[in-house]
Amino acid sequence: QVTLVESGGGLVQPGGSLRLSCAASGRSSSNIPMAWFRQAPGKERDFVAVISWSGATIYYADSVQGRFTISRDNAKNTVYLQMNSLKPEDTAVYYCAADPDGSWKKWSDYEYWGQGTQVTVSS
Repeated sequence: QVTLVESGGGLVQPGGSLRLSCAASGRSSSNIPMAWFRQAPGKERDFVAVISWSGATIYYADSVQGRFTISRDNAKNTVYLQMNSLKPEDTAVYYCAADPDGSWKKWSDYEYWGQGTQVTVSS
């Protein structure tokens, strides 16, 4: 069992920055990849970024490459998403996910999910 809790969402202007956090807990919360997905109203839940337990392997969606940075602090069982140069199209509910099977880029591959945190980019 792994419990994930996201935090750090809010309202930000275009071009601004925001950092999301996801705290993991539970019996099997270590040594697992962790990822961020996002979902806007009326759209599918899309992959954003994923990081391996060691941090040696990282993948980003093309839409956020160069603007977002994923990282983790295993001592705190926490993964972060630093979002810079935010655009209105980044507006979505952002979800933390953990422990994928097979592909690390599809929502259906993940076993554990957080409740989501709202990010709104607007002037």
